[in-house]
Amino acid sequence: MQSSAKQIEDYLKEIPEDRKDAMMRLRAICKKQIKGAEEQMSYGMIGYVVPFSKYPNGYHCSPELPLPFISLASQKNFIAIYHMGIYSKPELLDWFVAEFPKHSKKKLDMGKSCIRFKKPEDIPFELIEELMSKMSVDEWIQIYTSILDTRKK
Repeated sequence: MQSSAKQIEDYLKEIPEDRKDAMMRLRAICKKQIKGAEEQMSYGMIGYVVPFSKYPNGYHCSPELPLPFISLASQKNFIAIYHMGIYSKPELLDWFVAEFPKHSKKKLDMGKSCIRFKKPEDIPFELIEELMSKMSVDEWIQIYTSILDTRKK
């Protein structure tokens, strides 16, 4: 469920009341931990993207758009964190999967880059903050370009 909001403030107004505090807390964590990214609406979510000034090629699927890094979304049935680094760096994924049970009694609900939480109170904010600090924008650019380079060969 993507929002058609053009501004983050408008997106935040659309979020159900029972999720607003959690989304604001996740947003604060991202703003604190993700240095060098720009916060903007991206793919109908709050996105933290690599600015063109750092990576002028943009996203290979849509070069007119900046390279996505991390996104936050209030979906129909859950809050989601999309982390492209966790999708692309196996060591980061392994670390997160191993750490999650230490911070939550719930089963990890995760796709390739998407971590889902059905209830805001189930979000392990300290673990999410640590996750956000484990990959820089520069490291993400290096991983992303190396993946693209291997595809070209």
